[in-house]
Amino acid sequence: MKMTKKVALSTLVAAGATAGLVSGLVKLGWEALLPPRTPERDATNPPQTFLQQHGLSYAQTHKTYRYNGHDVPWVSLMLHFGFSSGIGALYSVTGHYLPFTKLGNGAAYGLATWAGAHLLAMPALGIVPTAKDQPMPEHVSEAAGHMVWNWVNQLTIDQLLIRWGQHEQK
Repeated sequence: MKMTKKVALSTLVAAGATAGLVSGLVKLGWEALLPPRTPERDATNPPQTFLQQHGLSYAQTHKTYRYNGHDVPWVSLMLHFGFSSGIGALYSVTGHYLPFTKLGNGAAYGLATWAGAHLLAMPALGIVPTAKDQPMPEHVSEAAGHMVWNWVNQLTIDQLLIRWGQHEQK
């Protein structure tokens, strides 16, 4: 499929942000199958660590709601879905104007997002250990999970743009 030349920026952002919500759910499912961190390292997960570094207390970042006997960490989920939705919107716009970024139906962009976030930015900010100090199962789960995550972004963006009449069929 080929995108039309004139797609409003707001449409691209809306499609990408919506796709990020869908792919965020997929990434959570992925992590249930292949947990990236040990239970000890996940006691305070990266979103919670980030928020604590920016002034929120442990009690605030570990707030949960109870569902079906499980405590669900809603504060870190807000950050998880905010990141996913924001990067989904950025990817949608970037992919429209720089189509090479859609290599592998978005999997390459997902891999680049993982490297930028998990190997560079988060270690530099002290959120997670340096890349060499992260265990190999974490790299495998996060790298593959981000490739699948952004592949889902691409599929969802394509479907939304088709439904919204912003895609040309071949």
